[in-house]
Amino acid sequence: MAIVRVELGERSYDIRIEPGSLRTVGEMAAAACPSKSAGVVTNARIGALYGRAVADSLEAVGIRVSQALIPEGEKYKTLGTCRRLYDAFLAARLDRGSLVVALGGGVIGDIAGFAAATFLRGLPFLQVPTTLLAQVDSSIGGKVGVNLPQGKNLVGAFHQPVGTLIDPLTLRTLPRREARAGLAEVIKHGIIYDQEFFEFLRANIGPILALEEGAITEAISRSCVIKAGVVAADERESGLREILNFGHTIGHGVETAAGYGRYRHGEAVSIGMIAETLIAERSGVAANGVAGDVCEIIRAAGLPTTLAPTVSPESVVSALALDKKARRGRVRFVLPAAIGRVVKKDDIAPELVLDVLREMQSGAART
Repeated sequence: MAIVRVELGERSYDIRIEPGSLRTVGEMAAAACPSKSAGVVTNARIGALYGRAVADSLEAVGIRVSQALIPEGEKYKTLGTCRRLYDAFLAARLDRGSLVVALGGGVIGDIAGFAAATFLRGLPFLQVPTTLLAQVDSSIGGKVGVNLPQGKNLVGAFHQPVGTLIDPLTLRTLPRREARAGLAEVIKHGIIYDQEFFEFLRANIGPILALEEGAITEAISRSCVIKAGVVAADERESGLREILNFGHTIGHGVETAAGYGRYRHGEAVSIGMIAETLIAERSGVAANGVAGDVCEIIRAAGLPTTLAPTVSPESVVSALALDKKARRGRVRFVLPAAIGRVVKKDDIAPELVLDVLREMQSGAART
C-alpha cells in the first residue's frame, strides 16, 4: 500500500492507494465515526457496483449504514441536490459524530463534501473516489461545493476529509471516456510541477490508458504526492495552490458555455490546457514548442485538442468574468513557462484569449 500524507496540522490525513483496498473502508472510517453511523452518498450505478462492499466493510466494524442516492452527472451538482442530501441525513438520524462517505466520482465527492461541511455545521467525511479524475484531483485538498447556472463551483467551502481511500481496481468498471478524461488532471500535474513525471507519462501513456495495474497505480501515486504537497503548502489557495488551476480557467468557461454535460470535466480542462499554453507562447511567457509538447500528450491520451463548433468562443470569454479566481475584475491565468514550471498572470487581454479559442475551433491553431 502507498500512503501519502497531507500535512495540515490537526486536519492532516492519509491518502491510501492500493488495488483491492475497497474492502478496508471500515478500518479507515472507524476512528472518525464516534456515533457509529454513516451516510454513504453515491449514485445508482456506482452504488450497484460497490455500495454493498463498502456497506459490508463499515458494518463489520460496527457502523450503522444508510445510503443516499443522487442523480448522476455534473448538471445535478446543485443546491437542490444538496437539499435532498440534508433530508436523507435527517431521515437517517445522522448527528455530529456521524460520518459521510463519498463513494463515486468528482461530482459525488464535491456535493457530499459540501453537504457534510454544512449539515449540523459540519460532519466528518471520507473520500472513496472511483474515477481517475477524482482519485488524482478532486478527492484531495478539501475543496467542496456546487455549481450555479452562471458557473462552476461558485458556492462552496474548504472542508478536509478525514481520509481518502483509492482502489485503482475500481477504474476497471469506468467507461473508457471517463478514464481518458481523468488522465487530463494527471497530465496537468506533470506540466505544472514535475518535468520528470511528464516524461514518465509520455513514455507510459499506452499502459496507463490500458489501466495496467503497475502503470496506473504509479501515475495515481505520483499525482497524489504532487497535489498533497501543494495543498499542504497552501491549503486556502492564497498562493502556490493556484497553480493547480492550470487549464481550469478556460476549461470552466468551456463547460459553462457548452452547457454541463457536453464535455467531461477533463475534456474541457484539456482544451483549456492547450489554449492557455498557446496564450503563454503568444504573450512571451513560454518559448515556442511548449504548446506542441502539451498538445502531443493530450492527443496521445485521446483527449480533445479543438473547440467544438457548437461552442461560442465569445461565450467562453464571457464566462471567464464570473470565474471565482478573478480579482478586481481581472481574470487570473496560470501559464506554463516550461514543462514543470508555471507563472501566474492577470494581464492577459481578452482579445488574445478570443483569438486563440477561434483558432482552436477552426483548427488553425499552430502547435
